[in-house]
Amino acid sequence: MNETYNPAEIEAKWQERWEREQVFRAPDRPDGEKFYVLEMFPYPSGDLHMGHVRNYSIGDVMSRFYRMNGRQVLHPMGFDSFGLPAENAAVKDGVPPQIRTPKNIERVRAQMKALGFDYDWSREIATHTPEYYRWNQWFFLRMWERGIVYRRQAAVNWCPKDLTVLANEQVFDGRCWRCDTLVEQKSIPEWAFRITRYAQSLLDDLALLKEWPDRITTMQEHWIGRSEGCELDFSLVNAAGQPTGQTVRVFTTRPDTTFGCTFVVLAPEHPLVNQITTPEQRADVIAFVARMKDMTREERLQEGGVKEGVPTGAYAINPFTGEKIPVWLANFVLAGYGAGAVMSVPAHDQRDYEFARKYGLPIRVVIQPVGELPADQAWTGPGTMVASGEFTGLSNDEGKFRMIDAAEQGGFGKRSIQWHLRDWGFSRQRYWGTPIPVIHCEGCGPVPVPDDQLPVLLPNITAFKSVGDAPLGRVPEFVNAPCPKCGQPARREVETMDTFVDSAWYYARFISPRDDKHPFDVEAARQWLPIDLYIGGPEHAVMHLLYFRFWHKVMREMGLVFTPEPAAKLLTQGMVVAPAYRSPSSGKWWSREELKDGRDPETGEEVIVTIEKMSKSKRNGVDPLAMLQRYGADTLRLFCLFATPPEKDVEWSEHGVEGAHRFIQRVWRLAYRNLELARGQPFTPVDHASLTGAARDFNARLHQAIDRVTTCIAGQQQYNTAIAACMELTNEAYALFPESRGRETITGPERALLVNYFDVVTRLLAPMAPHLCEEIWAALGRDALVCVAPWPKADPAALVKSEVTYAVQVNGKLRGEIRVSADASRERIEQAALAEPAALRHREGKEIKRVIVVPNRLVNIVVG
Repeated sequence: MNETYNPAEIEAKWQERWEREQVFRAPDRPDGEKFYVLEMFPYPSGDLHMGHVRNYSIGDVMSRFYRMNGRQVLHPMGFDSFGLPAENAAVKDGVPPQIRTPKNIERVRAQMKALGFDYDWSREIATHTPEYYRWNQWFFLRMWERGIVYRRQAAVNWCPKDLTVLANEQVFDGRCWRCDTLVEQKSIPEWAFRITRYAQSLLDDLALLKEWPDRITTMQEHWIGRSEGCELDFSLVNAAGQPTGQTVRVFTTRPDTTFGCTFVVLAPEHPLVNQITTPEQRADVIAFVARMKDMTREERLQEGGVKEGVPTGAYAINPFTGEKIPVWLANFVLAGYGAGAVMSVPAHDQRDYEFARKYGLPIRVVIQPVGELPADQAWTGPGTMVASGEFTGLSNDEGKFRMIDAAEQGGFGKRSIQWHLRDWGFSRQRYWGTPIPVIHCEGCGPVPVPDDQLPVLLPNITAFKSVGDAPLGRVPEFVNAPCPKCGQPARREVETMDTFVDSAWYYARFISPRDDKHPFDVEAARQWLPIDLYIGGPEHAVMHLLYFRFWHKVMREMGLVFTPEPAAKLLTQGMVVAPAYRSPSSGKWWSREELKDGRDPETGEEVIVTIEKMSKSKRNGVDPLAMLQRYGADTLRLFCLFATPPEKDVEWSEHGVEGAHRFIQRVWRLAYRNLELARGQPFTPVDHASLTGAARDFNARLHQAIDRVTTCIAGQQQYNTAIAACMELTNEAYALFPESRGRETITGPERALLVNYFDVVTRLLAPMAPHLCEEIWAALGRDALVCVAPWPKADPAALVKSEVTYAVQVNGKLRGEIRVSADASRERIEQAALAEPAALRHREGKEIKRVIVVPNRLVNIVVG
């Protein structure tokens, strides 16, 4: 052990040994208590960023901690290497993704190893390899057989920049999840997963996810969106009241308000629009429909947005009143939700109220609240039914059920459940993805590729950029294939699968990634699953985290997995944020280094400073590799873990990094200075009752640190508090064994305490700063690696406090402190506080009004 801490030398040495000895390799199947920890794997489209470092450091702490606690740990890593991120990066660089992606993977893997993460690299997967995506195709075929996969014509979200379809979950505020471009609506044929078949199960089983953050399960509950009500049929008539033979079906959760329905609204995309629009209204309707096509879903549904509509000239019959009411189109009704038609009750729905007021449509009250109706707004609460025929006088809750019964008996309605969740359209008009194993034959229709012809290989092409079509359609040698049924010339499907297919089941492939006969070993899955701790960002709440729950349920039906959910516990880490600098006039982002005296270097304006997520676009990122070279991996890991609790955002601070580095150096110096006293000495239990004074206090602090760090990691995942406990213990060690103290004076129980400090603090810090701890552990003369050493256990006797320290305040200001017996009475605590010299001085000549004792914390003397 050298006097100077040299992270580059130390870290490389231990990383090489870990890899050489395959320390982190998991067994094929656990034969004891297991712990499967998994961080969401990265898109290898660029280098690691600080968000990755934080995410993976959290998983590494948990993996190392549970290994030291005797668990058999599975901690794998791979690469989400298919899809838009990798393809867009390839387009930008002008390098085909099949060349660029493997090189990026090599670079990112090397960066991960340099950070000391304890992955079992023997299980590495990459989703762009045929060995992986053949099983995507195999799952597609099995789901097609079960009716879960189907082909449909659908109005889809189209990204004009990425030139591909997006699932509803991939659109945020009307913009593409990857490039932030405004999304357009487009009608095309697509392949879809029938995820709605599992809507009830996905909703019900949220109750099982007791160790998932509430905000994630709440977001999924709202996204799945179960609504109970009924479907009602409104017969259509012309202006003269003559039946047309057509019917509009609406879904409503408020059948009790049907007597107040004064008009029906269709989505502009509703298939009946062209059929029912009268000649007088056709021009206006055509113009309105065209304008709606240019609006995003979010723009049309915006809370507080403008309500727009146009009459079709057609009419419908209210099935309960027999009244003829007009049929309108409106921007706030979408074809993809419900039946694409709603009955409008303006007296009891605020949106309908605003629309009716704007266009002069009737407003009829049919639910009377207790007291007065609100002025200038709809009443949406409970009440008594009025002007509702035979149902008048009923409570509206009872009226709901009675009116549904009447609708079913009358043959014009039925009970129904509707879902906000929509089937997952997953086919994409891009190159870099899993080919869909389907051949289109003129005679046989869509035909599945036989299993023995899997995988359908993605061809290597250089003209891979999408120009609004599917690039594979421009590759004749791929497209042209015989029909598996009749043998006649046919065409392969040229669209590819969404990247979220790749990540929907990857956690299971890690269980047996080299299995070439099955997606994974079913019996090994029985033993390893569910994931014990899954770590990733909250932005995946209604995308990946919903899709992989769905896929798990399908696999359970297939007999491949045996748990209802894929992950028992979810930890959603916060972002790494930093100051970002933007020009007020141009909106251009600048890095801090580019500024001139805090001003825009081009215009001289004072820039706007905001705290933003680190990103290339905002030019506020920090290169982890530069920090790694300057401070070492352990410092970078400690900073990410210590700065804030894992679920909170971390604001980047190089001062914070330097602080973490100073702490590591303090531990190093203390170890180097006392090495001769500690080398070769084992941990020696000390009889706590026999100790006195500072030695007794130190032993208590030592075991309190063990207890606190264990609780913070295992129970709370509060790594910042765990590190703080190690820092406090190190400060205590410096106080008891200062540099000025002669080593020859450290003997007997004190020497044992010093040895125990190094033994304990090295093991406590090992999950957070593994390289530092391996080096000190080896210097202490230990044979085995610290990463497989048993976790220290606290001595219960040392955890019993014999004395308690109280802060002493005078009128709320800290003036001193006292130490009293842990079982001291309130009177004894007050007496000691009143006698404390500094407090005595600050209350001299003043009347004591009261003395407030906060148990085990403080005494506040109030004087006047």
